[in-house]
Amino acid sequence: MYSEFLIVIPLYNGEKTVLEVIEKILNQGFENIVICDDYSTDNGLKLIKKSFPKINILEHEQNLGYGANQKSLYDFAKNSAFKYVIMVHGDGQYTPELCRPIAEMLRTKIYVVVIASRIITSGAVKNGMPIYKYIANRTLTLLQNLVTNSKLSEYHTGFRAYSIDVLKEINYQKFSNNFIFDNQFLLAIIKNKFSIGEISCPTIYSEESSSISFKNSLEYGFGILKESFNYLFIKDIK
Repeated sequence: MYSEFLIVIPLYNGEKTVLEVIEKILNQGFENIVICDDYSTDNGLKLIKKSFPKINILEHEQNLGYGANQKSLYDFAKNSAFKYVIMVHGDGQYTPELCRPIAEMLRTKIYVVVIASRIITSGAVKNGMPIYKYIANRTLTLLQNLVTNSKLSEYHTGFRAYSIDVLKEINYQKFSNNFIFDNQFLLAIIKNKFSIGEISCPTIYSEESSSISFKNSLEYGFGILKESFNYLFIKDIK
């Protein structure tokens, strides 16, 4: 049903959640999944190999970071015959059941990028998003909408989908190996005038959900300010 789609899952210590995420993806008719494990220290990878032996798995020999994980996955995708890539986190925070409506949005060819927004829905804080992260998300999103002259509901979601042509056009290898990667990629997408669609995505925050510390959140926030400055004054961020 979705043979032209590749689901990519960046994984780090997801043994408690990733099997359920994979099952939900498979139940929607997506058969092509590749996982990149960023040198996890738990048994998640072993469980995946045992339960889903046909899934493609990439393994980093050391922990390289969230951005580096995506780079490996997108390199794999570009060297394949797939038309679209959907990135789903393995920690269960986002809603895997939205892969199908996201895929249909891409199939219309109206959008070549689709992001799943935690902010369009009203339950982000209710479902566990820390209030300081919610405030930071809204503030930084407002700033970047002003900088880019856009109207996105958020710039910080990790549930995204792309036409393979977007991956081929943007030089994501020069972006950060860490969490700021997502923001750099989205700014490059806007800079290059790719069409972006959004879909509302309920989220669940738990102990298993990936999250950066308060200190790293501050570093991320300052990184956003830097990237916004670059967007305004550096012409080529492709």
